Amino acid sequence: MAITSAAAAVPALSSLAHRAPIPSISFLFPDSTRPFSLSRSFRSFSLTPQAKASDIEISFFDDLNPEDEAVAFDPPTPPEGFIPPPAFDDGPEETEDEVAAAYEELYGPAYSGVSVLGNDVYVMDSKVKKTSAFGKVTKEKVRDGFEERVVQVRRVTKVVKGGKQLHFRAIVVVGDKQGQVGVGVGKAKEVIAAVQKSAVNARRNLITIPMTKYLTFPHRSEGDYGAAKVMLRPAAPGTGVIAGGAVRIVLEMAGVENALGKQLGSKNALNNARATVVAVQKMKQFREVAQERGIPMEELWK
Repeated sequence: MAITSAAAAVPALSSLAHRAPIPSISFLFPDSTRPFSLSRSFRSFSLTPQAKASDIEISFFDDLNPEDEAVAFDPPTPPEGFIPPPAFDDGPEETEDEVAAAYEELYGPAYSGVSVLGNDVYVMDSKVKKTSAFGKVTKEKVRDGFEERVVQVRRVTKVVKGGKQLHFRAIVVVGDKQGQVGVGVGKAKEVIAAVQKSAVNARRNLITIPMTKYLTFPHRSEGDYGAAKVMLRPAAPGTGVIAGGAVRIVLEMAGVENALGKQLGSKNALNNARATVVAVQKMKQFREVAQERGIPMEELWK
């Protein structure tokens, strides 16, 4: 009996559930006078609008003035006698000399292809560059009257995170054997490139050595660079250059034929060469000393 009564009650409950009224939610928007109703069923929600889209007024940018959009561009009138500047392409074409002078004014004398002493030593000149068959740029030897002498070539390594990087350091002395000499140093992964770099560096550091008519020094001098110290002394005609190491090479490339030189202290070739340059720069001619003192040259020996 209990089972049959429970079975009879199930369809009654289901029919009662289907006949139950569907609840609805009604609310008003702030800018609307008609309500919107949200009807809920057992399976879905539906939004049933009760207001038309034309009844809702939405406006943006209320502060925008439509008359401001139609403002025409009115530039100021030019003053009397105003001459407009010429265009960039209207002027005459610059010559090669003017372009070289402009580069020299901006970047220095080396960028114009002519050094301060009037010798063409710039390695980026079109006459110096030459492309080989493998596509690499090879540099020809510059013929400017200076001779080159390699003093030393050493292998140097730089320790980095991935290991050691091998390079070559070259010391080159250039001179015209007429009183001008320069010492340069350069590093590269190849020996030839290192020598070329050092030769260019030496040409940028040229100095003039004061010499007498006997091709010797006017007086004795000493110079030091780092731990190296060099002593230079004048010598009688026919003596020759009695010196060793880098000092002898520097004096021979400068054109000194009679001199005495001695290396004191370090035997480093680069420091001795630069110490020789320092000692030579301390020398003065007799006429320069007389001019500084304001006396004739004959009174210097009194």
